[in-house]
Amino acid sequence: MTGRLLDAPLPLAAAPMAGGPTSLALVRAAAEAGAFPFLAGGYKAPAAMAEEVLQARALGTAFGVNLFVPSPAPIDLEAFHAYAAELQPEADAYGLRLDPDPVGDDDHWRDKLALLLEHPVPVVSFTFGLPSPADVAALQRAGTRVLASITSPDEARAAAAVGVDGLVAQGSGAGGHSARHDPASAAPPVGTDELVRAVRLAVDLPVIAAGGVDGPDAVRTLLAAGAQAVAVGTMLLRTDEAGTSPTHRAALRDPRFSETVVTRAFTGRPARALRNAFIDRHDAGAPVAYPAVHHLTRALRQAAAKAGDADRLHLWAGSGHRSAPDGPAAEVLRWLAQAR
Repeated sequence: MTGRLLDAPLPLAAAPMAGGPTSLALVRAAAEAGAFPFLAGGYKAPAAMAEEVLQARALGTAFGVNLFVPSPAPIDLEAFHAYAAELQPEADAYGLRLDPDPVGDDDHWRDKLALLLEHPVPVVSFTFGLPSPADVAALQRAGTRVLASITSPDEARAAAAVGVDGLVAQGSGAGGHSARHDPASAAPPVGTDELVRAVRLAVDLPVIAAGGVDGPDAVRTLLAAGAQAVAVGTMLLRTDEAGTSPTHRAALRDPRFSETVVTRAFTGRPARALRNAFIDRHDAGAPVAYPAVHHLTRALRQAAAKAGDADRLHLWAGSGHRSAPDGPAAEVLRWLAQAR
């Protein structure tokens, strides 16, 4: 097994949360607390990501960048068109017209890789799939440690085969998008500690644990299972520095939203969110079609967030969301580190 993956005093990482929650202020607070911060490269234009990397580098601390691996898959056009028609009444509430033709993109994959090769960062992590062995090797030659997110021992073996330096083992309780490499296959329910132990038996790579964290005891359990560090996401959503929208923040405190479920309704890829009326109405009809469904619903979700309409918003949250505290991120991270 290789050495330590993350250069940080605490065995904690501030997980990359794309779409707003991971702000530069949160990155700064995590670093100052002694945790390892990640920037969320997903959904950002290359120029915006470059600016964030520049500002994070100015902090004078190690940090990582997370990228989405393109995962193109054939789209069932009939199912997509039917879903667009199903959602149109939701959009009518905001005077929006949904585009029934699917939109695809690779999230500027090549441009972002080129940026990180030209301006290397200490760590790059990947989710939704695996980079090629050539891309892994190029990043490593540039001085970057490469991590792959996985949800099973089989995915861990595949990641080891492309030459990554370590793994992020995502249990089924994690909030937001599942890292599952095949979004059409359901990830079996598995506790993150159980997954960490299984992955360590399957491959000889260091592991970072992610998913289901609700306090210091959970961190302690994951470290005891063999993880080098624990990635924290949901527990930071309500902190002062997080870029979480006011509507999302309010929902995390609202007793009306009492459970989380995994759904494709918002993006076409499985993701864990607070159960709301949109999920109840549309989960059954949502096709496997990422990022096409993400683009289909994006304007609707933006309008819902602006209007404070939590029942039409993607309220990403992990299974431990009820324990997510308010206050400075540094205090939350130091509290979680009491597991040491």
